[in-house]
Amino acid sequence: MSYDESQQPVRRPFGRSNLTVAVAALVPTALAGWFVWQGISGPGGDGPDAAAAAGAASQASPTPTGHPASPTSSTTSNNTEGTQGTQDDNTSGDTDPTGPLAGKVIVIDPGHNPRNRDHPTEINEPVDIGTTSKECDTTGTSTKSGYAEATFTLDVSHRLRTLLQKEGATVTFTHDDDRPFGPCVDERARIGNKAKADAVVSVHADGSAPGNRGFHVILPALVKGGEADTAAIVGPSRTLGEEIVAEFARATGSKPANYLGEGTGLDVRSDLGGLNLSTVPKVFLESGNMRDSKDAALLTDAKWRQKAAQGLSDGISGFLLN
Repeated sequence: MSYDESQQPVRRPFGRSNLTVAVAALVPTALAGWFVWQGISGPGGDGPDAAAAAGAASQASPTPTGHPASPTSSTTSNNTEGTQGTQDDNTSGDTDPTGPLAGKVIVIDPGHNPRNRDHPTEINEPVDIGTTSKECDTTGTSTKSGYAEATFTLDVSHRLRTLLQKEGATVTFTHDDDRPFGPCVDERARIGNKAKADAVVSVHADGSAPGNRGFHVILPALVKGGEADTAAIVGPSRTLGEEIVAEFARATGSKPANYLGEGTGLDVRSDLGGLNLSTVPKVFLESGNMRDSKDAALLTDAKWRQKAAQGLSDGISGFLLN
């Protein structure tokens, strides 16, 4: 029955007619329950009737709180370009004060910055590198499919930090994707100097021609001019570089570069402000050639990047403990 909203229905006291309606409403429910019971208790318990009854019961019963009907899980591929790997790989852990590197200070310099490309004016500003001036920083290279060197260097640096901290080292980054661009190459050097680091490693990947494969470590040349004077660090930096070459090759299975260094995996340069202005032992690692498809396949593999971090860690440890 319908009625006009201005006219309210007459309220009758609860009596026989109400009871009749209530009973009538209960009958279908009781019958439905009986049919469900019949299905569940039927022969074998797994025939069509049982299945129908189970379906009706599942629709009538909400999923208990805290027990989702279809739980979801999140996994991270170890073989996807740009993948950061597992959280444990990238999370900075507590430094072990009893580790063999306790008391050692290591500065990790992740090459470039993912947002350098958004600040061309700033990163092109020249800075003094002792012998000459050079741009503040560069964008770095990338694989042909767009995996950026700056992304690679941060990933490996995070992994390396975790390994070194487990050995007891105090680890400092020159940056951790926490600034709009840079730092400039002269500031990167000053960070290591100010920390009085026992070793500094700048993590990179090369952008050479396809067919050029392998890794190499760049060492500081003997440079003196302006604020640059590498006389005190040339020797220890070479020792650091040699240790990294040996351990990086062992851990990753990669070979020293086939396009420079005459197979030694070492290259000496005088044009890098990060080396020229350093007053502590420092090297650059070019982990492989991003423009070569075979090297790129390694550099974009998270499992290989973990091996790269292990090789770096072992090389640094070898230098500091021998």
